[in-house]
Amino acid sequence: MSLSRRDFLIRSGLVAGGLMANGLWSRALVRKAFADIGDRFLVSIFLDGGNDGLNTVVPVANGSFANFRTSYEILRRSGPGGLRLSETLLTPYAVAADPNTNTPLALHPGLEGLHRLYQLGKVAVVQGCGYPEYNLSHAVSRTIWETASRAAMGPGWLGRYLASRYGASDIPALSVGYWMAGELRQQTTSVLTSIRLSELEFPLDNWYPDDDPAKKVAFQAVYGEAQASSQPLLRFLGNSGQATLTATQAYPGLDDLYAADRASWLQQYNDLDSGTARRLREIAKVIYGVHQGVPDVGARHFALANGGYDTHANQGTVGTNQAHYELHREVGDALEAFYHDLDDMGVADKVLVMVWSEFSRRPQQNDNGTDHGSQGPVFLIGGKVNGGVYGNHPNISDSRVLNPGATWDDGNTKYSQDNSDPHRSTDFRDVYGAILKHWLQIPQTEILSSLLTPDVGDPNFYWTLPNFDFVHPGNGQPLFLP
Repeated sequence: MSLSRRDFLIRSGLVAGGLMANGLWSRALVRKAFADIGDRFLVSIFLDGGNDGLNTVVPVANGSFANFRTSYEILRRSGPGGLRLSETLLTPYAVAADPNTNTPLALHPGLEGLHRLYQLGKVAVVQGCGYPEYNLSHAVSRTIWETASRAAMGPGWLGRYLASRYGASDIPALSVGYWMAGELRQQTTSVLTSIRLSELEFPLDNWYPDDDPAKKVAFQAVYGEAQASSQPLLRFLGNSGQATLTATQAYPGLDDLYAADRASWLQQYNDLDSGTARRLREIAKVIYGVHQGVPDVGARHFALANGGYDTHANQGTVGTNQAHYELHREVGDALEAFYHDLDDMGVADKVLVMVWSEFSRRPQQNDNGTDHGSQGPVFLIGGKVNGGVYGNHPNISDSRVLNPGATWDDGNTKYSQDNSDPHRSTDFRDVYGAILKHWLQIPQTEILSSLLTPDVGDPNFYWTLPNFDFVHPGNGQPLFLP
């Protein structure tokens, strides 16, 4: 098990001991040395609106014993308003075949940048991720994914992990957006929320900026009093307030640091001129700051979202002004720039990116798009990811799906954990569990006792048998390489 910098400092007593008190932390070489110790980063990217998984990981031909391509052609129309992606368009973006049916697969052509990362072996495509009794409401299904609870209640799944490892004096996460990402929510530690690090200010009062120094002194006094209180709630407010005040003075400086040291990479993000690129650019600034040992920069977990996937009748196929293509192009190109930026920093092996959506789209095309659906693909990207295709392609060849009037599971592919079925689904909580166990290195017993709660019921239809140990179907190695 690798040792995080936080664990190392705590175990060695250096936090309470002489490192800080003796001023050694002010020395650049000391900061850099500690920045290189075992920390890992996690980035969650939410595709808001229900990404069409069947037009994201697409069957190019039929497999050994599955006619997925034939079924795809039946379900998706060609011609004006049709969503069908031709084999000619897909062939340049081929990925490994479906592990269970040997069906040749390809990514949507809009994911050209992501496909280049796939060819480098840095992308895992986890197919058919879902959960039992799918909820087709955007808000409810999103909350189910965020909380890892089919009841759509409670703190976020990453938030529970943060609460188990960090306290009120820590700020271990940054949500890049106008509000905090649901997966990071909890009540024990703090999460910064900002669109741009340069705008992260406290106290924020653009009308009277001359008062800022006096306000900071006043807030520090208030927080100091609260930190000394015997009441737990006041101590929490004091600790979290002081941590936030400190962070808002440390993080904006990352903007200038990154601009000075990594100007060409900054230009690459800016040239993409997209919301996803800008948000990943802010995360890259934090990771670079951590790597350089900038004091009081402690975020290791990040979340952002890209909206617009509720495409319905405007989805389109491939090319400029085609909605799904433009959305995929934005995310794929931004991810490619982000990965190579991290690689150039020398930290690509320390960063894992997870891309997910609240649900997919129904196989059967309606109008010029598709309606809310069930299971879809999750992408995992990083230097330690064992790239390839995992899980099962959705069973679109089932006669109950191919029927134009299908009412089976609301016209969706049926979710099932039945391992005797070649089209077994991947429960999204298995993906979370794999990340917690193998990336964040949390014991499985702890995960199942306090972070992820298995379902109760028939194991063929509910998540009662967790599988956190994904193995590459081709090389037999684990999902995350040592």
